[in-house]
Amino acid sequence: MLYFGQEKLIFHPEKLPKNHKYSFNNNFEECFIKVDDNTKLNALHFKADSSKGLVFYLHGNAGNLDSWGDVADLYLNLNYDVFILDYRGYGKSTGKISSETQLTKDVQKAYDFAIRNYNENKVIIIGYSIGTGPASTLAANNSPEILILKAPFYNLTDLGKKYFQIIPTFILKYKFKTNKNLTKINAPVYIFHGDRDEVIYYESSVKLSKLLKEKDQFITLKGQFHNGINDNEEYIRHIEKILH
Repeated sequence: MLYFGQEKLIFHPEKLPKNHKYSFNNNFEECFIKVDDNTKLNALHFKADSSKGLVFYLHGNAGNLDSWGDVADLYLNLNYDVFILDYRGYGKSTGKISSETQLTKDVQKAYDFAIRNYNENKVIIIGYSIGTGPASTLAANNSPEILILKAPFYNLTDLGKKYFQIIPTFILKYKFKTNKNLTKINAPVYIFHGDRDEVIYYESSVKLSKLLKEKDQFITLKGQFHNGINDNEEYIRHIEKILH
């Protein structure tokens, strides 16, 4: 039971009707990406007035594009287009997540679709919370300009030991070995984590910071909880410098 019910512990999708109309202040295009087994992934592609590149954004474990779309504003204001994906079962995306391999393949297909009209050396991968796992895998398997991780975990086994002692870690289907991925990433890596994070413990990033390359950075957001990093003034200041 524990093996087959892990998705309910990790992922908390919110569905949207097929005819749902998104409404945001910025220009965007709605996309559907066909992946294996005829599943279709829904995504939003926001367009900056004068684009310097693309932010490929992997969101957290709850909600859908309707609630995540506003994160694009910060990066659009810095003249980056933004591509945000809903995972299987989220929003208008069909199917359901059933394995880490499947999710990894989905994210890669969405990435290939998103960057087809961009130079990859102008693509920024950003992952938040659960999205940091597939984001680090994606960066390890591709050649983006930058990887930004917001509130990452060391790996999901480590997080499971911290919060789910009742579950033997050897039966975890989802590993998301961010720590292993960091050793394979050539692009600059920036880690942001609030020291009052109540969902993914702050020391996860402290441990990850020991694996960073010389020019990578770990930035502590003092007083920051898990939610709201995109609105954190210190985060914004750093992002403005990184994406100048």
